[in-house]
Amino acid sequence: MSFRSQASRNWFFRYKLYHLPFWFVYHYLWWVLTFGDPFKVIQTLAILPYTLKYSVYVVFQALAVYANLYVLIPRYLEKSRFGFYLAYWLLTVVCATLCIVGGYYFSAYVSHRSIQDLYGESARFYVFLGNALPSTVASMTLAMSIKLTKNWVQTRQRQQLLEKEKLETELKFLKNQFNPHFLFNTINSIFFLIHKNPDMASASLAKFSELLRYQLYECNDGPIPLKREITYLKNVMELEELRLNDNVRVTFDVELALAEQLGIAPFILMPFVENAFKHVSKQRDRLNWITIKLAVTGGQLDFRVANSTDSDAAREVVQYGGIGLKNVQRRLDLIYPDQYKLTIQHDPGQFTVTLRVMLAELTPSPTLQVV
Repeated sequence: MSFRSQASRNWFFRYKLYHLPFWFVYHYLWWVLTFGDPFKVIQTLAILPYTLKYSVYVVFQALAVYANLYVLIPRYLEKSRFGFYLAYWLLTVVCATLCIVGGYYFSAYVSHRSIQDLYGESARFYVFLGNALPSTVASMTLAMSIKLTKNWVQTRQRQQLLEKEKLETELKFLKNQFNPHFLFNTINSIFFLIHKNPDMASASLAKFSELLRYQLYECNDGPIPLKREITYLKNVMELEELRLNDNVRVTFDVELALAEQLGIAPFILMPFVENAFKHVSKQRDRLNWITIKLAVTGGQLDFRVANSTDSDAAREVVQYGGIGLKNVQRRLDLIYPDQYKLTIQHDPGQFTVTLRVMLAELTPSPTLQVV
């Protein structure tokens, strides 16, 4: 498209000239309803005085409609000044109607014919008024209905967009809150490990670097493969075990059935694992434990994390909920509304979190073929 044609197109839409065909068609249909014969209307419009009358209807009703849409509604109706709006709306209707009635006499004057000759023996002022008034009210009501409906739809779309942006911002904020907690714990563990076992510290640092790469680059675009998240959890657990005593037993059981294409929101499961490592009991006279079980059946994920607890630590988690647990529950509400069940249970010496959530299949990425 050339620059000149594009400019003319923009000018056509800027001044809303595309409304003109609408008004001509609208009034043509109105006359068709009046006469009952579309061909008779076309023949009538070919006669000069009736063409003038038709044009008067189009011009003055369009002026009344645009005065209402672009002056009265923004200035009075949208500002809740209903009394002023109603008064000016009625005044606009009366003025447009009188101008249209005047068009009847003007068409007779231009054609050098009498009113009765053009419009019949019963043609009188009140007859013209009875035709023009309901037509003007109908035009203004129709246009106002279209305008208000359009405004409502646009407002609704804007609200949905704002809500979506708000949820996305909140999701990013909640997800970013998990990382500092994990980073702080892991850096401390590697720091103390440097003096005890440099080789293990080096291997742990390499694993830690891999986890950072995963967090920063691989899980920022929506759901990720479930198996990748499980691998991430295993790496996290290995790093978390660095700071545990020898009398803490950690088990992780995974049962996957046809989970190749299932995806999960990143970092949904990690806070439960972090919480277990953080609040596991530290009794020296007995075995402390953390048990993690993950099973997938038919798109349903069942995840259970249980750990032995000291009474004070368990009371703290139950009473305050933990920032991580509150955040992950909020993320579940946003990402999986009505699609999950989260149960947090405190028994004597044991803290258990059970999550059941329905996972969706990942959309396969389009592949590029090299010819």
